[in-house]
Amino acid sequence: MQRYFLANHDFEDERVVIKGDDAHHIIRVMRMVAGDEVICCNEKDESALCTIEDVSSGDVVLNVTKWLDERKELPVSVTIANGLPKGDKLELIIQKGTELGAAKFIPFIAGRSIVKWDEKKGKKKLERWQKIAKEAAEQSHRTKCPVVTEPLTVQKLIEEAKNYDRIIVAYEEEAKAGESANLYKSLSSLTKGQSVLVVIGPEGGLTEKEVQLLKENGSVICGFGPRILRTETASMYVLAAVSYQTELME
Repeated sequence: MQRYFLANHDFEDERVVIKGDDAHHIIRVMRMVAGDEVICCNEKDESALCTIEDVSSGDVVLNVTKWLDERKELPVSVTIANGLPKGDKLELIIQKGTELGAAKFIPFIAGRSIVKWDEKKGKKKLERWQKIAKEAAEQSHRTKCPVVTEPLTVQKLIEEAKNYDRIIVAYEEEAKAGESANLYKSLSSLTKGQSVLVVIGPEGGLTEKEVQLLKENGSVICGFGPRILRTETASMYVLAAVSYQTELME
């Protein structure tokens, strides 16, 4: 069943109004009519089964049939902070990371980031990233749409990290050295409702200086298994590990 993420103000009591691109998708792409059903999610992570009442105005007017008790989100809130990678790799990271349960994405300008952030084009790129997250959240039947922020500097990322219960840093040198326990220890000690920031470098990884700075500010430096992962693979690895530890092992 189709799912749409809406603003809280789109819900009025037991009535929902969908406008813009989502309305166009319902009417023109899905060709839905009065009587068809969709699931609507608000910004409070609540979802409702809704029945279409009217599409004649170009907007879609629906009535809430029932509020659903869905448990689709990870028991812990995981934010992926990824050094800006080349090309469209970040789009893949956002899409697949959303499917795997990430709550937020923070791109950051790492020392080895080849891509330079263009402020003039930034707004359009950020809108695209958020759209990718929204579509992936709808496709994977989540109740929450992840937030994608503007790229931060490493220093600002460290300031942001103070808001999290746990900071995990992926560092390939740890993997090369055979370190394999830190990630397990970090994940196995998580409790429901905690927040985790996972820091992953761009192509070429994080610099020693960045790793040391993160370590000095409370991060746990981890190897993600014995193999060296690409930047676009590392977030998928750790999100799958979090899901296994907090959802399948409970």
